[in-house]
Amino acid sequence: MRRVGAIAAAVCAAALVLSACGPGGTGVATNGPVNVGVLTSLSGVAAGQYADSERGAQARFAAYKDAGGKCASRGFDVVVGDDQSTPQGALTATQRLVQQEHAYAVLPISTYFYGAGQYAGTQAKQTPFLGGAFDGGDQWLNPKYGNLFAAMSGTDYDKAATTYGDYWKRIGGTKVAVVAANTPSAAKSGEGAALSAEHAGLQRGYINEREPLGPMDVGPAVLGIEQSGADVLYAVLLPNTAYALVAALHQAGIQMKSVLLATGYGADLLKSPPAVASAQGIGFLTSYAPVELNTPVTQAWSAALRKYAGSQTGLPSFSMAVGWISADLLIHGLELAGCHATQSQLINALRADKTFTAGGLFPQPAELRQRGTYSVGGPGNCSYVSILRGQAFAPDPNGSPACGTEIPGVRVEPK
Repeated sequence: MRRVGAIAAAVCAAALVLSACGPGGTGVATNGPVNVGVLTSLSGVAAGQYADSERGAQARFAAYKDAGGKCASRGFDVVVGDDQSTPQGALTATQRLVQQEHAYAVLPISTYFYGAGQYAGTQAKQTPFLGGAFDGGDQWLNPKYGNLFAAMSGTDYDKAATTYGDYWKRIGGTKVAVVAANTPSAAKSGEGAALSAEHAGLQRGYINEREPLGPMDVGPAVLGIEQSGADVLYAVLLPNTAYALVAALHQAGIQMKSVLLATGYGADLLKSPPAVASAQGIGFLTSYAPVELNTPVTQAWSAALRKYAGSQTGLPSFSMAVGWISADLLIHGLELAGCHATQSQLINALRADKTFTAGGLFPQPAELRQRGTYSVGGPGNCSYVSILRGQAFAPDPNGSPACGTEIPGVRVEPK
């Protein structure tokens, strides 16, 4: 656990803690700095992927302060909890953020939050949780867990949408391959993409949705893809693992019409010459508009990342983007509910809202009042596709964004 002084002066004075900072999130202070917990991976196999979670959240709060936002005068104090890249670690860290650190709200930026989901939605039901919702746990869709809000998507991984299949069909794909990590979200996301491809008329090729998270022997997957004749690939893996797979495909002389990666867009990739060499032509998915679209919104975001997050390129990493957008949802909720709103007032305000666009980064507003609705990437079943060409990402005209609709009557079951 690491406490970070963000923009605030200090946490509650000792005399005030007794009356305003009770355990379990039920008496968290609504005066003074907003105490924000960030749950992410500081250690373990996923630590590299989530290195910028805290910086993304901190940058959003800093930009808000400098812009003189409606509730900026309160300040934001951030404490970070390490999930240790395990479900049990996520539970332990979440319990500490709520019970000992007295977080007003928690931003789960973690693949493993599903390990803490039941606790968050029951014993910690007074605490708002606002996060990426990509960990695959059913807690994000449970109508009884009214304090959990998907900042970037409300994905029901049991359902599939037409989005990816329609995209692949537009670019001439005929057979799909899927390689996914053996986590609930990755496995179901991979199978959902395969079903989407089949719905669009593509054939099912090599499908591996049970790959252990972390480094892998890519040889069997390369052989399977080659033998199946697949010409489009969806990889739901940690970026370095996905790059190794794509590099091996190139070395084997296997040409794909499309390779889509669920993560990897941003500055982290461009820092690694081997990764850049391996990732040429790959399409990277985001639920938010990529900086390279060069709209007023993305230009402003890029400038803010340079100024407040220390980004040399103005591009976010995955975890930086999730941190920024999750923090933005908290700010959005405070402005709706009132700058000194209680936790329950914030929860009620967000649950009634249907206007959140992450400052215009989403193609459509997220209807937070809707629970159990499907989103393949962001609001409206939309994902942006950015293709790496040379040393830069280029928005794909076929995916700026690619949007679809839910496929009726389909339930996703990983193979």
